[in-house]
Amino acid sequence: MAKKPPTEKATENRIRVRQVTDVQASWTEAERGAPGDFTIQLILDNGAEEYVLHPVASDAKVMLKLFERSGTVFFDLDRKVLVPNNVSLG
Repeated sequence: MAKKPPTEKATENRIRVRQVTDVQASWTEAERGAPGDFTIQLILDNGAEEYVLHPVASDAKVMLKLFERSGTVFFDLDRKVLVPNNVSLG
């Protein structure tokens, strides 16, 4: 008996590297005069999935520059790795 082809939903669930199609950066005050918290929300594949990063300030600055200078950015959901493509150094 032949195997049935996977459903579209099952196929989507197996995709673990997605394109970052939008980024929302936020800063939240923890308490008056104390350092705040950064979050970077990644919208993946036009809303198919979302992931929120909690970087320290120095990492947030570098990450935002990578988003700005990259043609395309991917995010590996299993390894939690940002993969920028075509990074402009100028």
